[in-house]
Amino acid sequence: MQNIALLGAGFIGQVHASSLATNPRVRFTSVYDVDTARAEELAIKHGAASRSLEDILGDPHVDAVLIATSTNTHADLIEQAAQAGKAVFCEKPIDLSYEVAERAAKVAGEAGVPVMIDFCRRFDPAYAAIKEAVAAGELGEVEMVQMSTRGPSLPPISYLEVSGGQMRDQVIHFFDLLCWITGLEPVSVFAQGSAMADPQVAEVGDVDTSIAILKLSNGALCQIDAQRRTPYGYDERIEVSGTAEMMEAKRQQTGWTRRYGMGQIREDGMDAGWFERIEHTFPLALDEFVSALEEGREPSAGLADGLRAQRIADAATESLKSGMPVEIA
Repeated sequence: MQNIALLGAGFIGQVHASSLATNPRVRFTSVYDVDTARAEELAIKHGAASRSLEDILGDPHVDAVLIATSTNTHADLIEQAAQAGKAVFCEKPIDLSYEVAERAAKVAGEAGVPVMIDFCRRFDPAYAAIKEAVAAGELGEVEMVQMSTRGPSLPPISYLEVSGGQMRDQVIHFFDLLCWITGLEPVSVFAQGSAMADPQVAEVGDVDTSIAILKLSNGALCQIDAQRRTPYGYDERIEVSGTAEMMEAKRQQTGWTRRYGMGQIREDGMDAGWFERIEHTFPLALDEFVSALEEGREPSAGLADGLRAQRIADAATESLKSGMPVEIA
């Protein structure tokens, strides 16, 4: 059993709490949140204890911490946990500043503790199947990748102000998936975007509708289209075209029935939101983290993966602002 404490009791913390409480290889020990009442409520719900951060990090019986706090606290908590000898499972991104994220990775590396970044879409069966086919050479050499990430509703402007922008907040998952699925590195990116859903988005320096075109190390091209608002539900898909075959993770509907009436055919639609689409991946990501701890190996989606996705997102954000292609270091 791995003794794991949860840092953060907000929405995403509550999602992770359910995974911790139901994983048979985890002992969900405790919850910390700056809002102590919220932490206590979540702890009671799952039979854990509400404790201070100092108590959790100072407890030799705590093997790992799951960081689900606000983004601006991730890097500092990674450093504190690593220095306390705790393994870390952290929500993305590491930090909105690449330099701060890199420093946290350095501290964790020097401490020798395993760290996993929660790029949970890696654990979607459809995306994993495409990766396996690419790795086995079944598609031939990758030549073209198409990705879509389209959310049903615009987040609050107050959230967008501190999110780091669409590339760092929404599209970063697909930058990670691109590298993970293809095994290739992007060398340049050109991004264009607009504020179509609400003019206030532009006022806070962000976009809600964008397209990013990336050139990969073998010359292949990838296009990622992203929307913050769609009228028909949450929608994401990935298509990889190679020299031998093409493979697609299709748009997923809530059901698979088709109803025929006079002059019309009705089918089930898309999920209501992003969480409904990827809810199943959170327990799978936690299970991978636990397996890595038990087997003494590096977990999938480590700090290097987090830093790489962030470099791509930073370059895409720079391209959005300059209107020019940007090379990716």
